[in-house]
Amino acid sequence: MNVQVNGVILYYEKQGSGPPLVLLHGNGEDGRIFDRTAEVLAPHYTVYTIDSRCHGKSSRNVPLSYDLMAADVLAFSKALKLEKPVICGFSDGGIVALLAAIRAPELPGALIACGANTTPAGLKWPVRLGMALRYLVCREPRTKMMLCQPQISPAMLGRIQVPTLVLCGTHDMIRPADSRAIAAAIPGAQLQELPHEGHGTYIVHSPKLAHLVLAFLRSL
Repeated sequence: MNVQVNGVILYYEKQGSGPPLVLLHGNGEDGRIFDRTAEVLAPHYTVYTIDSRCHGKSSRNVPLSYDLMAADVLAFSKALKLEKPVICGFSDGGIVALLAAIRAPELPGALIACGANTTPAGLKWPVRLGMALRYLVCREPRTKMMLCQPQISPAMLGRIQVPTLVLCGTHDMIRPADSRAIAAAIPGAQLQELPHEGHGTYIVHSPKLAHLVLAFLRSL
């Protein structure tokens, strides 16, 4: 399905029944990474998987930034009349989820940020170096975005007023200190550091994330 919001066309898939839950993928991916996640969540929630701008089947060759993608999520929620959606984002999607909750604290019912970083320095140095070399070769806007954005301060995170779960793997490409800082800055946030997991090993085509999400939401 498609919806036109914020000057772009977003492709999304919808399945299940119950309260709305929005899944946001990472850089260079699309909503298909959440196939197993959506399968487990669908009996409990109406699950929306969105292809971000410049990704998947959504509009290509349009301006790209985390702020624009956060505005897309807010406009998507308004266009589909989603009431208090749970917003769950992975990697770049986690950044977008945080920014959406900062910009519209009244919108989400709960927030899950997986492998998100608040600044480019939140990425481990070898990862940043690899990205810089990649950008020198390919000049991809999405790689440049990761090298220059986001710039999310603790004060900005402090505006988030909904139940929040911060997830990261102990072998994540995000510095553990950044994940801990995100959880510390959001009032009442929970942090889970997942042993032996990498950046997306518990998410991409895996049911593990869904069970973590369900356990968190049932605890509220």
